[in-house]
Amino acid sequence: MVAQFDDFEINPIHSGDAWKICDLMVANADRLKRYFPKTLEQNLNPTLSQLFVEKMVKQFENRDVFLFTLKHSETKELASLIYIKELDWDKNQGEFAYCIGYTFEGQGLTSKAINALSKHAFSNLGLDTLQIISHKDNFPSVKVALNNNFKWQKTLENEFTPPDEEPLDMELYELYKN
Repeated sequence: MVAQFDDFEINPIHSGDAWKICDLMVANADRLKRYFPKTLEQNLNPTLSQLFVEKMVKQFENRDVFLFTLKHSETKELASLIYIKELDWDKNQGEFAYCIGYTFEGQGLTSKAINALSKHAFSNLGLDTLQIISHKDNFPSVKVALNNNFKWQKTLENEFTPPDEEPLDMELYELYKN
């Protein structure tokens, strides 16, 4: 376990997570299709989810991408997925990406998870800079960045293209190791 708070725990992804991830993705498909299309398409059924989990466990072990789960400690219900991705080991930099199930929204769980994982990334993973890239209208995501003292850096023009949409400008926020 990486961290625990408010009856929730953060753990690295493991082989037993496939069904829970599939359930989270399918139940939240409409909410996730815009900003999480790749994760969604890789988890539309249990077979795909098992392949996804196997791939993500390998990437975690190889330090290519770190994927964490946020689960209720007692029920083990999956509330959220949190990535540390786009790792640049020359700069010791990584980017957070996160999604949360609709039944867990608005409880501050993502902010608390990012806080715990920022500490973990700085002290255990060897990262010095963490980034959050969000669309300016994705208010909950911007709030997570600001709640964790990430500072706005700049607008990234045409940074992300959601499925069947034009490219979007995204906002870059960063947090530095003290």
